[in-house]
Amino acid sequence: MSKIMFPSDAWVKQLEVELNRSEAYAEAGKNWEGDFYFVIDPDKDNPQQESTYLYMDLWHGKCRAAYAVHDKSEKNPAFVMSGTYSKWKRVVTAQLDPLQGLMTGQLKLKGNMVMVMKNVKAAQEMVKACTRIDAEFSA
Repeated sequence: MSKIMFPSDAWVKQLEVELNRSEAYAEAGKNWEGDFYFVIDPDKDNPQQESTYLYMDLWHGKCRAAYAVHDKSEKNPAFVMSGTYSKWKRVVTAQLDPLQGLMTGQLKLKGNMVMVMKNVKAAQEMVKACTRIDAEFSA
């Protein structure tokens, strides 16, 4: 199987597949209700790159939809997590825990932080699913 470019529509669709086949995610996310934008902003040294918006509808341990959004006003998700490309690359390769990233200001979150903190295991299982994708990175 060929590598899948991160971030892309193909990558987030593969993440949907990985989450939906994961019994560990199904258990960890069983109380989760809420959709997300994962926003991948360009690094300062690559300003010509545009921000990428990946949408995920996560509901009770399943991913009901996942795709790249071309117009950020298309959805109004309950949560928006954003960071630079280099920080997201570290998250999806399990070099940066997303909650640690939030606590240290490397990632930003709009939405109910209490809900996120109550579902830490679901976030950890999502990162594990990311690492199962054979991703290709531009830099």
